[in-house]
Amino acid sequence: MKIIRSKSFTGERAWAALDIANMDGITTRLHWTDQPYKWHVNDGQEVFVVLDGEVRMRYREAGIEKEALLRAGDIFYASVGTEHVASPVGEARVLVIESEGSV
Repeated sequence: MKIIRSKSFTGERAWAALDIANMDGITTRLHWTDQPYKWHVNDGQEVFVVLDGEVRMRYREAGIEKEALLRAGDIFYASVGTEHVASPVGEARVLVIESEGSV
């Protein structure tokens, strides 16, 4: 059993993570960041939930770059093959659910 106060979680570096659970190869991790990630494609599906702050999510569909501003409570689902990059606006805390070992 765990109780995690996500708003108090910080890291020593951007995209620092707190491992919450691994359920049959699917990981749930809490990330803190104040810097963009990098353009990437996950090995599997990804669920990205903004818990605190705002994140500009850029992604490509059929080679066309798009952007969405995600606020606390918003969810971004990346299907297999979705190229994307997350850029926080200030500090953000994000819950990420994905296959273990995914980028």
